[in-house]
Amino acid sequence: MTATILEPGSVPSSARTVAERFRLIYGTSPSCLFRAPGRVNLIGEHTDYNDGFVMPAAIDFYCYAAIRSRSDRTLSVYSQQFQENIEFDLDRLAGPPRKHWSDYVRGVAAVLQEEGYPLKGADLLIHGQVPIGSGLSSSAAIEVSTALALTSLGGITVPLSTLARLCQRAENAYTGARCGIMDQFVSCFGRQDQALLLDCRSLEMTYLALPPKVRLVICNTMVRHELAAGEYNQRRASCERSVEAIGKCLPRIAALRDLTIEDLEKYRSLLSEIDFRRCRHVITENARVIEAKEALQHVDLTRFGQLMYQSHDSLNHDYDVSCRELNLMVDLARNVAGVHGARMTGGGFGGCTINLVESEGVAEFQSNVAREYEKLTGLSPQIFALSGAGGAGAMAL
Repeated sequence: MTATILEPGSVPSSARTVAERFRLIYGTSPSCLFRAPGRVNLIGEHTDYNDGFVMPAAIDFYCYAAIRSRSDRTLSVYSQQFQENIEFDLDRLAGPPRKHWSDYVRGVAAVLQEEGYPLKGADLLIHGQVPIGSGLSSSAAIEVSTALALTSLGGITVPLSTLARLCQRAENAYTGARCGIMDQFVSCFGRQDQALLLDCRSLEMTYLALPPKVRLVICNTMVRHELAAGEYNQRRASCERSVEAIGKCLPRIAALRDLTIEDLEKYRSLLSEIDFRRCRHVITENARVIEAKEALQHVDLTRFGQLMYQSHDSLNHDYDVSCRELNLMVDLARNVAGVHGARMTGGGFGGCTINLVESEGVAEFQSNVAREYEKLTGLSPQIFALSGAGGAGAMAL
C-alpha cells in the first residue's frame, strides 16, 4: 500500500498555512508536503507491546511536514508548535535521548540511514495539530510525516508497514519510550470512518466500519502527570519479567498474548502480586478486543460500550495507569444519556478518554461533561467529536 495523494481542491487551509509558513522561515517554497494523523484507541490498551490485539482509529488531527532539499548534509527543522529551529548533521545523529521534541525527527532520520536509506540535507517544517501529551499519539504523527518527507527527496519508496516499524524503532531508541507498533501503524493505515483491528504480532489487520449514528468523542483531561514515561516502561518490564518466569514452565510462550487466564492462575505463585495483576489486565484486554470486534460487526453498541467500561476498570485497578481525572471523566460519561461506553485511551496518567456517543446527543454530552468536570477540578477540558480519518499521505501543492 502506498501513501494517498490528496487532490489540490481537497487541501485544507491548515496545509496551505504550513506551506506559507515554510516560505516565511526558509525563503522558498517546499517541494513536498505530507501529513500523518494522530489516533484514538477504542479498546486494547497496553496490549500492543505484548504481541496482542488493538482497535485504534486514526483521527483528523494531523502533523504536517513540509520539506525542501538543500546542498549540504544539514537537516534544519523548524517546529511551528514550539516556535523553535534546530539543526542536525546527518552524519552525526547518534546519541541518547535528549528529552526534546527534536528527538523524534533525529531518531527517524537516524534509523532510516541505519537501514540503508540514503537521505539528503533538507529544510523541514513540522506543524502538529495533535495535542501534545494527550494520549492521542502526537509522537507517531510526527515520526510518520517526517519519514515520508525525508524519503521523498531521494525518490525512495518505503512500504508503509516497514515505515511504521522503523518509526517505532526510532521512538524506542531515540526518545526512550518503549512503545509498541499500534500508533505508527494506524497513522499509516487509517481509513475514513473505520476502526482498525490489528494483530500486533502478525500485523494482520481488519477494517471495521464505525456506525454512522455514533461519534467518537474525545475528552482531554488537560492533565499529564510527569511519571507517565517512566511508569510506561515499568509496565512493559513487568510484562517481560512475567513471560520470562512462566516461560521456564511453558517454553511455548513468547509474550503474554500466548497465555490464557487458566495458565496465569496455574503459575500465579511464580509472580509477584503486582506482576500478576499486570498480566491479568493484558490477557483479559486481548479477549475484550476480540469480543469488541464481534460486537462492532453486529452493531451491538451496548455490548461494545460495556467492554469499554470493563477495559477502563481493568486499566485502573489491575494495570494501575489511570488517575483521578481520567476516572472522573469516565464516571461523568456514565451518567449522560446517549453514551454507550467510555474509557481512558493512551498510555495513561492523564491525557484523554474516548467515548462512544449517539450523534444526536453529542452537544448535550459536551456541555454536561465540560460543566461538571470544571466544577469538580477547576480545569476546562477540551472535548472533540471526531470520525475515523484516513492514514498518512502526500498532499499536492
